[in-house]
Amino acid sequence: MKHKSTLKRILHYIAGYSLYLAASLIFAVLTVALTLYAPVLTGEAVDYMLGKGSVDFGALAALLARLGIVIGATSLFQWLMNLCNNHMTYRVVMDVRTEAFDHMQDLPLSYIDSHPQGDIVSRLIADIDQFSDGLLMGFTQLFTGVMTILGTLLFMLSVNVGITLVVVCVTPVSFLVASFIAKSTYKMFRLQSETRGELTGLIDEMVGNQKIVKAFGYEQESVSRFDRINKRLEKHSLRAIFFSSITNPATRFVNSLVYAGVGVAGAFAVIRGALSVGQLSCFLSYANQYTKPFNEISGVVTELQNALTCAARVFEFIDQEPMTPDQTEGLRIEKAEGRVDLADVEFSYTKERPLIQDLNLHVEPGQRIAIVGPTGCGKSTLINLLMRFYDVDSGRIAVDGCDIRELTRQNLREQYGMVLQETWLKSATVRENIAYGRPDATEEEVTEAAKAAYAHSFIRRLPKGYDTVLSEDGGSLSQGQKQLLCIARVMLCLPPMLILDEATSSIDTRTELKIQNAFAKMMEGRTSFIVAHRLSTIKEADRILVMRDGQIIEQGTHESLLEKNGFYAELYNSQWSV
Repeated sequence: MKHKSTLKRILHYIAGYSLYLAASLIFAVLTVALTLYAPVLTGEAVDYMLGKGSVDFGALAALLARLGIVIGATSLFQWLMNLCNNHMTYRVVMDVRTEAFDHMQDLPLSYIDSHPQGDIVSRLIADIDQFSDGLLMGFTQLFTGVMTILGTLLFMLSVNVGITLVVVCVTPVSFLVASFIAKSTYKMFRLQSETRGELTGLIDEMVGNQKIVKAFGYEQESVSRFDRINKRLEKHSLRAIFFSSITNPATRFVNSLVYAGVGVAGAFAVIRGALSVGQLSCFLSYANQYTKPFNEISGVVTELQNALTCAARVFEFIDQEPMTPDQTEGLRIEKAEGRVDLADVEFSYTKERPLIQDLNLHVEPGQRIAIVGPTGCGKSTLINLLMRFYDVDSGRIAVDGCDIRELTRQNLREQYGMVLQETWLKSATVRENIAYGRPDATEEEVTEAAKAAYAHSFIRRLPKGYDTVLSEDGGSLSQGQKQLLCIARVMLCLPPMLILDEATSSIDTRTELKIQNAFAKMMEGRTSFIVAHRLSTIKEADRILVMRDGQIIEQGTHESLLEKNGFYAELYNSQWSV
């Protein structure tokens, strides 16, 4: 049933190109009609050759001229049909891929975080490519194949009903073979497609983390994992290929039965005088044309099964629940003052493992809020909620009194500047990476931002300075240099609120002191949330939130928390213990 619903959706996409579909059908009909007309001319030519010295060369010359015109017109119509099919196929594939990519932008981060990136890439590239190949073959061969079968039967019926019945009686064998293959191959091709996605995911993970693989000596284990998945892919692929390989010999066997049946029945008809030799040659040609599409259609069925399997995986991706849409008439903040309130906030990534419960917080404009605590206590989760990468399960987060769910995500995120421990760089020039949030920034503004982030000096040493093209994720730059570029990006935008999550973790101590001074200037008058493990860097914070197990267990200034001699004091003193 699933492949039927998939087929309906494909037909829905095709309906948008009904003119090309209609033109393709018309050209297919003309191609088949002329293809079937050629054997009639051939049969007549045979009848003009009665014996030695009894050949009507004048009539043969006229027939050959007509045959040449028929062949030329057939080639033209076939070319036009293929042109329509190509246009229709690749437009449909473009629509599906565009919809899938657009939908990816609307998916919640929870889906991206919980699914292998390689599998998503496989669905959007490999599966859609497989789908396009099967769809193109279907359009090109299915139409002409079906019409050739129907047209041939009509032509044969007009010549001799008895011999046509011989052909019709053998036909159901081909349908049984095609049905068996179709049912068997769909499951196998689906397993093959899923395993291919799993393998793509592993390769993507290993290539993207090659330094970690080598640093921890994980090469043999990664090869073992690859071999295990690759063997499963081999197993599923061999089974799929085995069932699809049955197609050709099985249909050829049926074709031979049809051809033999026509030859024997036709020979007796010629002996009785019911058929001429030319009509028998015409019939044999029709028998060959009649059976040929069964080979093609059975091959198309196999490819269509693969295409439907791949299309089903793409549609599964498209059907994933998108993130909660922004309100159509949502509120908008031009420039936030920076007042942030969290009231009775509860959130967990999975229902089985509660994380943040009953969290309350009030932040005044311009305050510097530091968030500390052990790994897994909810610091980064709080940042995700503030940025609305995830929505709260219950409770409310407000900026300047506006519930952030009533703001558009774009408007909310325009109010924040983020520098994370993990760097965000793309394959582009240094200038484009710094100006990612402000593409219209002038060269002077980009340079000033780089100077403020202490990145200008190393940028000048690059081969082409600010025009140096970086490879994906920064390429040969050090982790500290990448982070300086990310800091420069925020320096350029200077939004009203800042989020600094271990923003100087990869920078040397000397540069860090300079960056801290730059941050201090940047944070003046701006509400700032600072996540830090090195507690010495947050002494000047207006308020320090100490988190554990999703709760704020202590809060206050650095001095007041030390005086309490509680969990914060324990964390702080542990960093100085030998």
